[in-house]
Amino acid sequence: MADDELDAIRRQRMAELQAKHGVRIKYTSWEAETDMRNSILAQVLDQSARARLSNLALVKPEKANAVENYLIQMARFGKLGGKISESGLIEILEKVSQQTEKKMTVTFNRRRVMDSDDEDDY
Repeated sequence: MADDELDAIRRQRMAELQAKHGVRIKYTSWEAETDMRNSILAQVLDQSARARLSNLALVKPEKANAVENYLIQMARFGKLGGKISESGLIEILEKVSQQTEKKMTVTFNRRRVMDSDDEDDY
């Protein structure tokens, strides 16, 4: 089901609940921001790219958030020509990985207290 259809169903259900209970249900700012981000990403990414991004969010949420922020900025500035496919998302993921790549070094400190080579000197 398309995200636009889900949003329409969600709005209709909210209107029904409000009419039934006579209470206005307010979105919190966090929910409103999340809805806005999801709608922008739905317009920018095709279905396979969205699936890949959601899988990434399960494993590495901070990297997925960085990619989402990058895509939203690109969309706001009009630098995206259309919907991004899965291969386009992979290229963006590689760029973000290179920018945020952490260099890891391992250093071995060997103790010389009871080294077996010391016994040969006597």
